[in-house]
Amino acid sequence: MIMETIIILVFVFGYLAITLEHNLKIDKLIPALIMMAVCWAIVALGVDGFSNWFDSSKHALVEGFSSLVHDDKLHLVEETLLHHLGKTAEILVFLLGAMTIVEIIDYFDGFSTIKGYVKTKKKKKILWIFAWLAFVLSAIIDNLTATIVLISILQKIVKTREDRIWFAGLIIIAANAGGAFSPIGDVTTTMLWIGDKVSTGMLFKYLFIPSLICMVIPTFIATFLPAFQGEIESDDVADDGPKSQHSATMLYLGLGAIVFVPVFKTITHLPPYVGMMLSLAVVATFAEIYSRSKFSMTSYNDEESAAHANHSPVHSSLSKIEMPSILFFLGILMAVAALESLGILFNFADSLKESIPLMGTELAGTQVSDLVVMLLGVGSAVIDNVPLVAASLGMFSEPLDNPLWHFIAFSAGTGGSMLIIGSAAGVVAMGMEKIDFFWYLKKIAWLALIGFVAGSFAFMLLRSFI
Repeated sequence: MIMETIIILVFVFGYLAITLEHNLKIDKLIPALIMMAVCWAIVALGVDGFSNWFDSSKHALVEGFSSLVHDDKLHLVEETLLHHLGKTAEILVFLLGAMTIVEIIDYFDGFSTIKGYVKTKKKKKILWIFAWLAFVLSAIIDNLTATIVLISILQKIVKTREDRIWFAGLIIIAANAGGAFSPIGDVTTTMLWIGDKVSTGMLFKYLFIPSLICMVIPTFIATFLPAFQGEIESDDVADDGPKSQHSATMLYLGLGAIVFVPVFKTITHLPPYVGMMLSLAVVATFAEIYSRSKFSMTSYNDEESAAHANHSPVHSSLSKIEMPSILFFLGILMAVAALESLGILFNFADSLKESIPLMGTELAGTQVSDLVVMLLGVGSAVIDNVPLVAASLGMFSEPLDNPLWHFIAFSAGTGGSMLIIGSAAGVVAMGMEKIDFFWYLKKIAWLALIGFVAGSFAFMLLRSFI
């Protein structure tokens, strides 16, 4: 029991360091990686002191673990570590592929095509345009990337920062809502999808309407606020248009390739990262062809070859990928895996079900509280939603497409909108526009809360009809 307590303390202190990264001025990937390494080191060194071991493939405790000899226990630790590394790698390789495709689109200035949709000066209309774009784009290219793209476009359209931060606040809400109903729209939803907890069709069926309500209601309320009355200041600066003649082609090709991934998984039943690698290869092929057309093939000497290598869209895109995020996910998911392997999360889930008042319906023979899941959504606003969802994967044993998993996907995806630090979309918007934490708390958080609660009740109502 002492060893379990030490691991929990390591996890708690690591978690605090991640949450307070802005105060400590230490990137959150550092405590995540330390937490992972230390937790597994304690597991390996103190394996004889543990009474339980959790088999994640069977989602049950290993019988007679305490009676096994030391070598057998170590072998079990190695097998479990390899299993969790494989599952984590599936998510990371998938994200690497998606990030690279998005960077290739950006290399050709593909997202500038979207700016052409905005032809009005009225703030209300611009708000609705960006809310819908955020909702749709986040479902295709993920909420983080959609937020970056739309705020970049917003900076070219709305020149006054005081106006722009209001739009950015609603973009965060809409992007997180749009990411919840898509298997590729949010990291947490992707985790549930790759972990065979939700399927693409049922995820859309369960969460599209709640997610839509979560976006529409706050946006509708916002149209009555003074910040969205009147028109934006006109900009007389001429727009140079896209930097590349292939901008629109690469935008539609890239988005189509990402959307193809769930289709590929449905047809072949292979893990999603395989389809994402195929999509990346296709997009990269066209990118290289379009890029190479700038060079004369008849005089393609060594100097030009080196120039092409430096300006290759694939090389350029790979160099821009956010590796700190990838390493953070590796650290946090593997650290949670250590807690899961010792049966700590499994036992915690059982005690949670018994201690919190049950408000939910009977699901797969067990009762799981809607309140627990909604609290998970509120928790994701305060602390990172990735470890919360990773923990829920180890806590609950409900089968594929059980409503519980869909509610977790919705809560973790949209709950983070209530604080600007509660989601990746919020954090990136905070950095791009220097949005103050307390300004967001006063002006935007209540809109996000209304959307979250309305969407949650819509899900509970819809669940009874599916």
